[in-house]
Parts: sequence; C-alpha cells; structure tokens
Amino acid sequence: MSTLAIVMIVKNEEKSLSRCLKQAAGLADKLYITDTGSTDRTKEIAAAYGAAVTEYVWNQDFAAARNFALSQSACDWNLMLDADEYLAKGSRRELEEFLKHPDRVGAIERKDYYMEELPGGRQEMAYAYSYTSRLLPRGVGYTGRIHEQVDSGLPVYPVPLLFEHDGYLRPGKAERNLAILLEEVKASPKDSYVLFQTAETLRGLKRYEEACKYYGSFYEYVPGNGAGYRANGVINYLYALIGAKAWDRALEVAAEEEGRLGSYADFHFVCGILFMQAILADTAKYISYLPRIEASYLKCLEIGEVPANQGVGGTGSFRAAYNLGTWYEAAGDTKKAKAYYQKAAKEQYQPAVERLGLL
Repeated sequence: MSTLAIVMIVKNEEKSLSRCLKQAAGLADKLYITDTGSTDRTKEIAAAYGAAVTEYVWNQDFAAARNFALSQSACDWNLMLDADEYLAKGSRRELEEFLKHPDRVGAIERKDYYMEELPGGRQEMAYAYSYTSRLLPRGVGYTGRIHEQVDSGLPVYPVPLLFEHDGYLRPGKAERNLAILLEEVKASPKDSYVLFQTAETLRGLKRYEEACKYYGSFYEYVPGNGAGYRANGVINYLYALIGAKAWDRALEVAAEEEGRLGSYADFHFVCGILFMQAILADTAKYISYLPRIEASYLKCLEIGEVPANQGVGGTGSFRAAYNLGTWYEAAGDTKKAKAYYQKAAKEQYQPAVERLGLL
C-alpha cells in the first residue's frame, strides 16, 4: 500500500495550524513541516501533532522552500497544504484508488472565502471554487518564486478532497506577494501566468488601472486553449476593466470571448454587470446593451453551478437570481422580482431576504 505524507511550509501560523492538522492529519501516514522563521508557537503546535519539524531560511522563493520541505519526505505521495486550508470533505479511504497511479498529479478542490463589496459600501462574505495541484508522487516538486506551480509534465486529475481556505481574509499578504511578482515580471515579461497573478494581486488591492495593464499583457500572451487559468483570468480582466470604467475595452473583450467562455456562468454574470454599469455611465452610448442585462442573468441560471468551471459561488444560482430580481424591481415588475428574490432567498442569500422584506 502506498504511503502518504502531508508536507507544509509555515511561518507564524499558530492561529490556524492546529485546526488544519486536526482536520487533515487522518489523511496521512506522516507529517513534515518546514518552518521559515516563526516567532510564535507554530513549531510547538506542529511537534504536538507528531510532525517532523525542520527549519529553512526564507529567501523570497516559495518553490525553493516547498522543494526543501518535500525533500524531507520519504513517502510515496506528498500532499502539500497551507496552514489556512482546512479539510471539509474527503477521507484517506477515498484516496486509495488514486494512490495506485504514481503517473499522475492530484488536484484538490478549494473553497476560497473573501470579502465582497456591495453597493452602498456594505461588505459580505463570498466564496469561489478552484482546483489546485497538490497531491504529488514522490520526486515531483515546484517551480516559480511566487504562486509556484508543480514542475511536472504528468497529467492532472481531480481527487475527492475539498478544503476551505480563509487566507484571503487576512491583510498584508498581497503587498508582500506583489513585490516578488513585479520582480518576476521583469525577469519574464511574457510569462502569462506571472502576468495573470500580478494582475490578480493588483485587482485585489483595488488598483484597477494598474491591474488592467497586466491583464492586458496576460491576455496577449496566454494560450488560446489549454491554460487552465485562462478563463478565470479573462473573467477577472473584465471585472478590472469595470473597476477602471474602461467600458469600450471591456465590451470588446466580452464580444471576443463569447464563443470561448459561453458555457461559463461567471462570464455571463460579469457581462450582466458590465452592460448595466456601462449604461449607467453613458446611457445614450450604450443603451443598445439594455436587453442583454436580463439575458445574461437568465443564461447564468440556465447554465447553473458547474464545479468543473470553478469560479464564484452563486453565479449560476442565487447571485444571478438576486440580480434578476433587482432588474425586474427596477423595471417595475414586482411579481417577477419577488419570484427571483425568493429563488435566491431559498439558498439563504441575505440580500434577497432583505429585499423581500421591503417589497
């Protein structure tokens, strides 16, 4: 039977490490944790769970640190985790069949929580799903100083593990990452993945015009097919263009991508937002897009939630239903507005519950 290790790099993770290990330790035969300079109780917590703890001098290179940590493991398989990732679904028993095939890499599913700004300055907790390659056969490592990628030509398959991730709720990491990413862009100005991650970081910091510059370069260099991050990058490029109020370029990109991304609820969702915002900015110029607002959200509901497409939770269900409700309410069709608010409220979407209470 194959052996499996959980491998981690950590620094000052005393607030999250215990929860991470408590929920995931049952997956593994061994725990290997490499500390990169903690000044809190991180190493003590790791040792308390029976981990083999090593130290590594941080050198601004995530791949190098991960590869050092992986070098400590003697197991057949290594599950690379971060301390702010918590097992929500899955078991060792469900992995056993996958572990019989060392000619592949496993991708875990991750539910990423973040704060989303709503109209009026309010914020609410939101989440998005993604897949990330983390279950590695022995000998496979990483490349890339930041937002490192698995360095392997092996095919990637999903594994039945879902982790919840709350790292995006913590301040400070974006600025740290951006400094490294900008150095990487200088070294590899046509690397679409580095450009994508730089743009994502800037968008997260609400520096939309700067983000659009890097998204534009990403869009130029990313392969038309085959890059797993392309769809997410294009959709977020549209969000950044909306943030920068670059309506013409956003509409141009949306038109270019309709053929490629027409099966993604997230694409139609951002298009609905784009058409509405453009019309509000310049009604006379963009009024022809008015019918497409309703059509976009109806398409979202037609597609539904497609886990394989990753993306923001609710764009194929309660979020699209809520936006349709606001559309019909603004149009004076209270009956339809209530129907779609109710659809969203059934999935406990609080803004829809509040709107129903006011109608």
